[in-house]
Amino acid sequence: MREIRRVAVECVGRAVMFGSLAIGCVMVGFSFNPVSAFRSGAFLTLMMALVLMWKAMTAGTKAPRRTEIWLYLDEKSRPLDDPARRVFGTVMRDVYGIFARIALCVAVGFFLLSLVLMAFGLEAYVPPLG
Repeated sequence: MREIRRVAVECVGRAVMFGSLAIGCVMVGFSFNPVSAFRSGAFLTLMMALVLMWKAMTAGTKAPRRTEIWLYLDEKSRPLDDPARRVFGTVMRDVYGIFARIALCVAVGFFLLSLVLMAFGLEAYVPPLG
């Protein structure tokens, strides 16, 4: 079970890192307006948290053989019988849940930071119509 958790944290963490890199690039694109940058970061990180929560809720229904984690597990660590598959689903649900909570906290932090910046007089960018 420890090996499954270790590999799951590595694989899910890598996916979250790439998502965070994309969110960071969007935020840099809005760097001309810090309020818009942090708002876009909050929205996109919230979307990532929702996806991670959905993955956590459906983790028990996925066949372990159809996951990336299966590829990285050695032969003796792969879940073959039914109880081991339930343990695999539970571990995956926990790992996705941990990353979803972290993403949710980051999204709230970005949103609060945008509110603080607005309180200090910065305004969100609104593109002109027409």
